Amino acid sequence: MAGNGFIQVDKVSKSYQRDTIKVEVLTNISLTVPEGEFLALMGPSGSGKTTLLNLIAGIDRPDQGTVVVNTVDIDGLGESALAKWRANNVGFIFQFYNLMPVLTAYENVELPLLLTKLSKKEKKEHVETALNLVGLADRIHHYPRQLSGGQEQRVAIARALVTDPALIVADEPTGDLDKVSAEEIMTLLERLNKEFKKTIVMVTHDPRAAEKAHKVMHLDKGELTKG
Repeated sequence: MAGNGFIQVDKVSKSYQRDTIKVEVLTNISLTVPEGEFLALMGPSGSGKTTLLNLIAGIDRPDQGTVVVNTVDIDGLGESALAKWRANNVGFIFQFYNLMPVLTAYENVELPLLLTKLSKKEKKEHVETALNLVGLADRIHHYPRQLSGGQEQRVAIARALVTDPALIVADEPTGDLDKVSAEEIMTLLERLNKEFKKTIVMVTHDPRAAEKAHKVMHLDKGELTKG
């Protein structure tokens, strides 16, 4: 594939089996994302946006084609190697935060570090840095139920950042938030991209959120077009 993008999706197709019916979700999709890009993927429900995001993040595998991230052909990795690659290289932000209700903000953010060889002191430094970055140093011992939706999403962003990944994937990060909280979260993502040079791929249906991205692409009926 031409180009030397940080993310290179080349002629990727993906389908799912639903009962006896084969549902084609993505057909022959190619996409290049430069390092440091902030890309928004938009499109109607069921257009394959989340599927494409999951392929880029190594959560799912294509039926055909290749996905290369930072020179690593991720669909060629075995399951354990792929899990290790994800843990070291990708930060995940979801619509519904996916926080553990029985853990504090600190403990939720620390979760991805439990698989690393960092010392207890190093883990503490990483967690505190991440929570400081999202403006929640004063909520470190609070449980999710004691936080607003916007604060919960910030904890989720801190968790995504704590391993210092090069790539952040965000699936409808403002979808469950009010307008003010959504604006705060998008400003934070914009800062992570500009100041910390994180490459971000975000799925959104919100035009206001998409405005923060450098580039918007639309996915519809398995085809990708520039927005």
